[in-house]
Amino acid sequence: MPGKEELDIVADIPGPHFEVRQPARRAPAGSCDCHVHVFGQPADVELSALRDYTPHEATLEQCQRMHAVLGFERVVIVQPSPYGTNNAYQQQHVRELGENARGVAVVDMSTTDATLEQLCDDGFRASRMNLVNSGSSQTSALNTIAERIRPLGWHLEICVRVHELRELVPKISGLAIDTVIDHMGIPDPVQGPEQEGFQALLELLKNGKTWVKLSGPYHIDVSDVPWPKANPFARALISAAPDRCIWGSDWPHPHTKGPMPNDGDLFDQLLVWTEGDENLMQKILVHNPAELYGFDQ
Repeated sequence: MPGKEELDIVADIPGPHFEVRQPARRAPAGSCDCHVHVFGQPADVELSALRDYTPHEATLEQCQRMHAVLGFERVVIVQPSPYGTNNAYQQQHVRELGENARGVAVVDMSTTDATLEQLCDDGFRASRMNLVNSGSSQTSALNTIAERIRPLGWHLEICVRVHELRELVPKISGLAIDTVIDHMGIPDPVQGPEQEGFQALLELLKNGKTWVKLSGPYHIDVSDVPWPKANPFARALISAAPDRCIWGSDWPHPHTKGPMPNDGDLFDQLLVWTEGDENLMQKILVHNPAELYGFDQ
């Protein structure tokens, strides 16, 4: 629990839209939102001293109400950076949801084997490295963390901008585990899909061990819905590797630079990217997450 000096800590970012707009169609049965965070009141959950924001409360119940509107039955809860390597808050919610939930932790060399095994038993299937927030100095830990989680059958989730990805391609390709790139690699919208870093991401998707999250179009296009500058990147990723794409809402959108997105609008953009193709929707929302996170196993 936080100390007395932290009891007056308040959020310095906004919360999400809790009134979710009904999308043009609901997600198919068995769909999984592969990227959400859950936040408690800032004074109630231990916060990392190295955090770059203090989150607004966004509860599991509020997330579930959002999913009920969109039609999602499964969820992947991702450890957010303000909580550092203390995964307990996300862990309790993954455990509570049971077989319809999976977790993505943040671990380092101080994380004990017993903690890793308990996280695995509770439904965690990956560790995340946020190179956008923590900086490129953390890239040296890729192999180390990958080797720590390999015996568990986990994959490594990497949040990185594509302009830094080219130099990481040999490292990522050489890992003995699968990797997932967050938020479409957050490419530069001005340079378009031909930019070198984004082409590196497309090449990585051919190795059979790399996946990508079709999430966070507002990280690419900070204007407003429908974030048109993100469309060419999402479509290129789906075209290149439809069997390696998954979708995430990124609820409650803690790093939004533009207007706060409504999750109904975000889901509608997936319909735009897939042109409503039912087979593609099934792959991205149901079959790919089931394979990557081990649902139904």
